[in-house]
Amino acid sequence: MAIKTVLNYSPNFNHVKRITKSIKFIIFHYTGMKKESEAIRRLTNIQSEVACHYLVKNNGQIITMVPDNYIAWHAGKSSWANYKSLNKNSIGIEITNPGHEFKYKKFSKRQITSILRLSKFLIKKYKIHMKYILGHSDIAPERKMDPGEKFPWKYLSQNKVGLWHTENKKDLLKNRTIKTTKVNKELFFNNLFRIGYSKQISKNAGKKNYLKCLTKAFQRRFRQELIDGKIDRECLIISQNLSKEFG
Repeated sequence: MAIKTVLNYSPNFNHVKRITKSIKFIIFHYTGMKKESEAIRRLTNIQSEVACHYLVKNNGQIITMVPDNYIAWHAGKSSWANYKSLNKNSIGIEITNPGHEFKYKKFSKRQITSILRLSKFLIKKYKIHMKYILGHSDIAPERKMDPGEKFPWKYLSQNKVGLWHTENKKDLLKNRTIKTTKVNKELFFNNLFRIGYSKQISKNAGKKNYLKCLTKAFQRRFRQELIDGKIDRECLIISQNLSKEFG
């Protein structure tokens, strides 16, 4: 069954069709602009050189901007596991939200309902694995924070969209802010690399800065109540749990 969408095509895509089997990922973004109308204009402006396949509006309406069988310009420089430049392997879904720069807010119930419906449709159509449903910050931790810590990853996972850890919340809280050893920190990052986060450090970023960005990206996804870039025992436990799920 097809998803009902409104068409508002963007020119910002590769004009050569890709094969269906190359579609492996769903990548979530927020628009990060004050007004929804401004975001739509930007995503459909040839000079912006950015687009997405779908935009989920505040009212839950879904706009198709680039057909699935074309590569939309949404991920930029990115990597996950053995994949690089994820535009060619992904469906990009933008969600209207002002983002961290403009009073980041919760996603609306209508948006979440539409995200679930659209995601389930795409998962079934392209046989997308749960571990390949990601946020922009997962695949570009140095550059991006979206869709951010208010994105309902846990709820989506409970409804069979994406993965979440299986640790008990009360047990985790007991380990929050408890310091870890150097060996623990190395184990944490090894878990993240096993999950799929990139080991590659760009020329412009030092190792220390990159690892802090990586930790924050992990926290925005899997420990959303505290984004401090510090590896405590709670983060370590979650990473160990997830390394089994993603591995």
